[in-house]
Parts: sequence; C-alpha cells; structure tokens
Amino acid sequence: MKFAWLCSHEAYHPEELVEQAVAAEEAGFDVVLGSDHFHPWVDDPSAAGFVWSWLGTVAARTEQVQLGTAVTCPLFHYHPALVAQMAATMNRLSGGRLLLGVGTGEAINERPLGFPFPGYAERQARMQEALEIIHRLFAGEKVSFDGTYYKTETARLYSPPISQIPVMMAAGGPKSADFAGRFADGLITSVKQPEDTVAKVIEPYRRAAAERGSAQRVLATRWTVLAEHDEAAWRCLLPMRGLRAPGRLETADPADLRARADEMERSEVLSSYTRVPDAAGLVDAYRPLVTDVGADIVSVQVMSEDPMATIEMIGKEVLPALRAAA
Repeated sequence: MKFAWLCSHEAYHPEELVEQAVAAEEAGFDVVLGSDHFHPWVDDPSAAGFVWSWLGTVAARTEQVQLGTAVTCPLFHYHPALVAQMAATMNRLSGGRLLLGVGTGEAINERPLGFPFPGYAERQARMQEALEIIHRLFAGEKVSFDGTYYKTETARLYSPPISQIPVMMAAGGPKSADFAGRFADGLITSVKQPEDTVAKVIEPYRRAAAERGSAQRVLATRWTVLAEHDEAAWRCLLPMRGLRAPGRLETADPADLRARADEMERSEVLSSYTRVPDAAGLVDAYRPLVTDVGADIVSVQVMSEDPMATIEMIGKEVLPALRAAA
C-alpha cells in the first residue's frame, strides 16, 4: 500500500507546492499528486498554477516519489492526444514515475476558455473516445481516429513513454465506477463513509475490471482539516470554501462561488469536511481507507495553517501508524 500527498493548486501557488512535494518525499510519502485547475474555487485567497509545468519541476527536484494528476480532464481545453503527449513527456522526464489521473471535469476549468460543459452523459461518451486515443498512443500506434467528438490524423507520440503509464479515472457513483472498470486502468474515489464507498463505487469498479480481465488499482482520498477549533478550520478552508457552494459544477467565475459560499452558514461548510485536532485524529481519519476500503494508494488531503509542518508531522507520526495498520 502506498500513501500520497495531494498538492492543492487551488490553494497554493506552484512554487510553494514544489517545496511541499519535496518535503513530502523527505517525509516518506510514496506518491505526490497535483490537482489540475485553470480557475480556483474562490477569487480571494486562491491560486491556479499549471500542473504540468509544476510536475516537470517536481520531477527534477525529487528522486523516487511517484507523481500524478488528481485529476486532469482530457475532454475540452486539452485534446486527449495532447494529454497523451504531456503524460509521455512527464513519464520520460521523471524516469517512469508518472500516473495519469483523469476525470470528466468542471465548468470552472472549461467555460472560461470558451468551451461548453455538457451533461454527464456526453462527458462520459467523450471520455470513452478520449481514453481510446490515449491508450492507443501510449501503445505506440499511429492513430487516425474519426469519433463523434474527437478526430486525429496519423497522430503518434514521437517521444513515447519509457514505461507503462496507468490511467486512473475519478468516480463517485456506481455508473462512473463501472465505466472506470471497463475503460481505465484504475479508480480514484473520494471517501466520506467507507462502507458506502465500498458498496457503491469500489465493488462496481472491481466487478467491471474483473469482467474485462484488467488489473485493479484503487486510489482512495479524503479531505481533512487539521485545526483545533472552528475559527482556525475556517481560515484553513478559505481557498476551498467555494468547493461546497451550490452550483459548483456549472459555474465559471470563482467570484460567484465565493459569494455563494459566503452566504452559507459557516457550520454548513465546516461540517462537510473531517476536522481533526492532531496526528492521532489524522490516523483515525485515514485508517478506514487502509483497513476498510483496502485502497492501493491512500491520498492524504489536509488543509492546515502550516502545510510544511503538517507534512513533517504526518511523516513522523501518521504514516508509520497507517503502514502498521496496512
């Protein structure tokens, strides 16, 4: 079992996140993940660096830690063939350390660039075509593809990956989990209630992957807030509070999400996150992802007022306990 640290590009600028990634490797994390956003969730204390440039810098500053996206959307402002090229380049620059996390996206990253953001049925159909193009390019094919949504003409990766790049897809329900099992190389899922996630997401994914005869990989994640009281927790969550605002999937402007979030009761926003006061609380929060969910990778996503100190503390006190539980 591996443990990942998520670098939130909506909350910290890329140069800060490079230092977090280096510290995470030093602390004993096995994987460093980066979110991929054009716009953040709010427009006041926020950031939105380009994850693919950041990954190149992190690859140069680290030696062993696996690197990945959580997640990239290969459907609109990235053509799927371009995603394959970006991933292959990162695979080479990192010595084969990349995993590619993909998802069906949010309007906040697509509509600002002039792209539509259709309903989930179309986005899933787009994803099926996108994954076919990506997998075929990774396999070394020269791809001429004439789909409903994407076209390529003799497309080929002339700097191909030097090792297999697992493509893991984000899913939050049984339909998307089944889709991930049939068309992706792994599953990424966010856990609130472990028993619900196992029943509604992981089991449908595993059934579909088994029918396909593919290897099964599960990356499970959970958002937590490290704070001793609500006021500190609110300060930690300022860059992320728009994530809990109504209409977040359809909104293009972070100012709108910030306004909607600030109309909500703080207690409503805070209650949607797991708040813990210390290292023991973090162990309790993530142990079910180890023992009950049985993930291959457990992603630790912690908002705190001092992320560098938090990474060091997790390395010393949390990871050893979680590894013992595994």
